[in-house]
Amino acid sequence: MAEARESVGGLVIGIDARASTEVRAGRGRVVRELLRALARRDDPHTYLCYAREAWTESLDGRFRWVLSRTRDPLWHLRTARAARSCDVFLSSNSYLTVLLLRIPAVAIVYDLVTFERDMRPNLRSTIIERLTLGRAVRRARGLVCISQATADALVSRFPAAAAKATVAPLGVPTALEGSDSPTVEDLPAPGFVLAVGTLEPRKNMPRLVEAYASLPEPVRSAHPLVVVGARGWATGPTLAALRSLKDGCVMLGHVEDGVLAELYRRCAVFCYPSLGEGFGLPVLEAMAAGTAVLTSNLSSLPEVGGDAVQYADPRSTDSIRAGLQELLSSPERRRELGELAERRARDFSWDRTAERVLAALVRAAEADRALAGGGRAA
Repeated sequence: MAEARESVGGLVIGIDARASTEVRAGRGRVVRELLRALARRDDPHTYLCYAREAWTESLDGRFRWVLSRTRDPLWHLRTARAARSCDVFLSSNSYLTVLLLRIPAVAIVYDLVTFERDMRPNLRSTIIERLTLGRAVRRARGLVCISQATADALVSRFPAAAAKATVAPLGVPTALEGSDSPTVEDLPAPGFVLAVGTLEPRKNMPRLVEAYASLPEPVRSAHPLVVVGARGWATGPTLAALRSLKDGCVMLGHVEDGVLAELYRRCAVFCYPSLGEGFGLPVLEAMAAGTAVLTSNLSSLPEVGGDAVQYADPRSTDSIRAGLQELLSSPERRRELGELAERRARDFSWDRTAERVLAALVRAAEADRALAGGGRAA
């Protein structure tokens, strides 16, 4: 491994790349896009991608896959041992690896939802993150937050994070940017209201359904509700609400990127009334498609939407309904927002995300070397 490092003149960077194959949306999309963006850079670094299964995307020779098919938590222990030959490690999907590593680590912090009980986060994730995040803040050399709102929430709970935090907003997925219209004949006809996201409590679907159901019947008939997203946890109230709309709601589950891109293009309004997001990637995806967006005025979502979307109070059914009513009754307003949204979406780039992540990794490696007096810390 040292020989490879000398030949390229850069760092050997380890990456937890499990999500590239194990998670279809969310963190999986982040890891895949980050790897693509790193591959586009002309850097001398070598990347060791630790996973259970290699992602089939064609990356260049700087990227090597190191596979271990063990389950958690043994996977983290074995990876921490294997990664000792690296100069620095990017923990993209768990804080546990950070605690086990003997080399400098940078952790990606997506959100602090597990500390917000009213969002009813996944119980397993809540237990693990509450046990590990504080320790990871102390142990990590760097912390990459995907929005300023996430960085603020992190520092508010763990003040020691302030000196280590880097904000690296996400970008528009390349897989959606280049997607052609799919050859799927049974997609909904244009003009529907689209909602995208894993079916879990904080996505706030019951309030969206209540708001949508209170619209005049002619409006609902002209603009059915289409929902995209895999089932998450505590889905009972969400599914009950969606099913109450009967034929007025189409649930598509998870869809491939080409289908999702076409749905963004076909919908009249994209509605995302989430109670809290680390970034809100579906909002940016819809904006890039030139879609009129109605989203929450909370957490990171105003950072993404700026003045190019319409906002609602996600805790108020009346506010969501009023936003839907205004947009669905005004093609001119939808067209105006769509144009603003498409322009604003160009400001978000995965290349810029990769640049900031890589800078954090380089700083972490250099700081470790300086602390060790030019050698690697024991």
